[in-house]
Amino acid sequence: MSTALLLSALVGGLANGAVYALVALGLTLIYGVLHIINFAHGSLLMLALYASWILWSALGVSPYVALVLLAPLFFALGYALQRWVIGPAGQGRDANVLLVTLGVSIVIDNLALAVFGPATRTVDIPLATSTIDLGVMYLPLPRLIAFVAALLLSGGLWLLLNRTDLGRAIRAVARESDAARLVGIRVAHIHAVTFGIGTASVAAAACLLLPSFYVSPDAGYAFVLVAFTVVVMGGMGSFPGALLAGLVIGVIESFSGLWFGPSLAPIGIYAAFALVLLFRPTGLFGARA
Repeated sequence: MSTALLLSALVGGLANGAVYALVALGLTLIYGVLHIINFAHGSLLMLALYASWILWSALGVSPYVALVLLAPLFFALGYALQRWVIGPAGQGRDANVLLVTLGVSIVIDNLALAVFGPATRTVDIPLATSTIDLGVMYLPLPRLIAFVAALLLSGGLWLLLNRTDLGRAIRAVARESDAARLVGIRVAHIHAVTFGIGTASVAAAACLLLPSFYVSPDAGYAFVLVAFTVVVMGGMGSFPGALLAGLVIGVIESFSGLWFGPSLAPIGIYAAFALVLLFRPTGLFGARA
């Protein structure tokens, strides 16, 4: 294989991996604080894809501009879901919460199918077909934008968690919710805020994906399984682990598709996943309980 082809696969894999990481960061943040697995994550991604597509088709708003609008909107949606649906219905029991998030996923998927039908939809913006000449390869501009934006948003999340009072409250609740409640932190509010941040991350990822992807009622399934793999491979609840694992999985998927064909690209992902768990069961950055 030529150097240009290998370099193209590497760059494309890093771009995809950054978006995988952004999707997984919301999932790992929710798990790290609420200690629940959100089965509605893929459905919320699909809903954000549709929201971005509607803004483009109805108002001509670019998905990149829609990110600024949809991230706060989906933060509010995630906050409301956790505060007034998932939290009360779960009643503090993990099994109940899993069933509630699964129920939310089923409702969202079927509503999307009823409203939009099974057909796939895409956006047609000038940037979608633009490329940058790097000398040895042409880099699709949407991939570059997705890579840079995903890294910037991931960095912003890290700063939020480590350099703000809200981030300290989130980390306190994640470590010991009862102690956090005793010092005056509103635990239910922090849980809802965390779920909202995770949902906003999904909305941002959807806006970065749409120029080079499609939307349909089952679009979220293409990413949620990879996101779960990223979370476990990086270490459950580990922020840097999810970011690194997302980039690694993106590159592995790209090279697997290059060598085995696009339909067999997942083989490389799950082979790497199995090897990591075989030699490090807690994940790359996970710690033993």
